[in-house]
Amino acid sequence: MTDDKDPLDALDESARRYRETEQAHEQARQAVVECVLAALRAGKRPTDVAARSPFTDTYVRRLARENGIPAQPRKKT
Repeated sequence: MTDDKDPLDALDESARRYRETEQAHEQARQAVVECVLAALRAGKRPTDVAARSPFTDTYVRRLARENGIPAQPRKKT
C-alpha cells in the first residue's frame, strides 16, 4: 500500500481480490479432498496420503471416516 492511498480504498481493493480468489481456493481444496479420497479408496496408507497433501494425518483419517472408508489395520514390521 502506498502512503498516498486512502486506507479504506486499499481495504476495498484487497477485499475485492480476496473475494475473487476465494472461490478458486475452495475449488482447489475440493479437488485435493477428492484426490485424497481416491487414494484412500485405492488402499494407500493415510500416513502416505497426508504426507503428500496439505492436510494433517488427523484430517485425512476424518475424511476417510466421514466417507465410509474403513481404517486399515497396522502392518507389523
